[in-house]
Amino acid sequence: MTDTIYPLLLCGGSGTRLWPLSRKSYPKQFAKFTGETSLFQASVQRLAGAGFGAPLIITGSDYRFVVTEQLAAIGAGALATLIEPQARNTAPAVLAGALALEARHPGGEALMLVAPSDHVIADAALFRAAVIAAVPAAQSGQLVTFGIRPTRPETGYGWLALSRDLEAGFAPVAQPLEGFVEKPDADTAAQLVAGGKHLWNAGIFLFTTGTLIKAFEQHAPQMLEITRRAVAQAEQDLHFTRLAPAPWATLEDDSIDYAIMEKADNLSVVPYGGAWSDLGSWEAVWRDSVQDEKGVVTTEGATAIDCTNTLLRAENPNQQLVGIGLEDIIAIAMPDAVLVAHRDQTQGVKQAVAILKARGVAQADTLPRDYRPWGWFESLVVGNRFQVKRIVVHPGAALSLQSHHHRAEHWIVVEGTARVTVDDTVTLLSENQSVYIPLGAVHRMENPGKVPMVLIEVQTGSYLGEDDIIRYEDVYARGQGAKG
Repeated sequence: MTDTIYPLLLCGGSGTRLWPLSRKSYPKQFAKFTGETSLFQASVQRLAGAGFGAPLIITGSDYRFVVTEQLAAIGAGALATLIEPQARNTAPAVLAGALALEARHPGGEALMLVAPSDHVIADAALFRAAVIAAVPAAQSGQLVTFGIRPTRPETGYGWLALSRDLEAGFAPVAQPLEGFVEKPDADTAAQLVAGGKHLWNAGIFLFTTGTLIKAFEQHAPQMLEITRRAVAQAEQDLHFTRLAPAPWATLEDDSIDYAIMEKADNLSVVPYGGAWSDLGSWEAVWRDSVQDEKGVVTTEGATAIDCTNTLLRAENPNQQLVGIGLEDIIAIAMPDAVLVAHRDQTQGVKQAVAILKARGVAQADTLPRDYRPWGWFESLVVGNRFQVKRIVVHPGAALSLQSHHHRAEHWIVVEGTARVTVDDTVTLLSENQSVYIPLGAVHRMENPGKVPMVLIEVQTGSYLGEDDIIRYEDVYARGQGAKG
């Protein structure tokens, strides 16, 4: 029996509750809320080191290259990156991860730690110690969950009911789990805190692959059968494993709590007494940030004058956000959208996104910066029959060999060096040099250097959509009409 713990990081999500910084095109786990790493990167680093193996990651197709890039940026790798054809909640995702791990480590004894990739846990060493303390219970056939010490009567979380009072100091010792409590109202939440026998449900679990698969055999056999087919028929795409879309589409949308945990009788819970947050709202971001003596949190580019209990965040380096005399206000300024809300109304952001989406507002789902496997671009100016973009290409990366039906392009290198192919001509361009790409020309842009290459692209033509592309060669194995 091995004691190695393999994390399974759940890396999907729609990104609505922390709009406008988090959006469907780039949900919150990839954003940097504090420090120099994203929530996803911090999760990978937290679940690494002695006793932990390389993680499995399950995500959507749109995020696969973001995952790869962010792993590379912190010098990490994945045991496997599974691609969901479509979101089906946590039960199928967790099961697919367990089946993929079982295929690599047969016998049902491999330990898998399921964790969302968008949580904040400040004391990584303390959390790892709690996970390792849970290993004997998991190896004995228990489905172990982790409960967070409640610090307030929170109505936004589900709760865990314990069979006995918590031990002093929140020692990380596995004990029987009495049951699950749905998100309570304020009065009930206050009673749960005062009673001393309830914890917040963090949605983090530890078990062996054999224990989990057996639980699905007992409580959700149809989901197990379908997910087995999706894993067995999966196809490799570069270093990604694409789960088979046909069987996956027939799966029920169900959480691991509803499908398995609330039906099982082999449940244990390990209390965790350290700081934890799922950053479920901007109010939570304010609460978990370093505040000044007046409860004010500001980022670079934001200035607070006579404000109290307020968060001011400016994301555009060329933009200044100033708050004067504000109290209990959240203000988030992005290049293309601004959110202003009272702190106790930030749970309504999800509703605001739904309203914008129903009106067809692009900002509801997409950021102005569009990430690609080779780098990113952003639109600077869009007019009638023209568009100006900033394009950043990573060292050693290359766009596909492509052509366009409806537009010509002008490229001006402003940083680094570009190797440019136009039909049969290959040219090396340095800073302040430019090239013209005629309509219909077969072309490619590459960065042969050791530093990022930045250029300004001016597009002119009758149609400027990202789907106007004929792709001839692509190192990232994307099909015709795919962006980038």
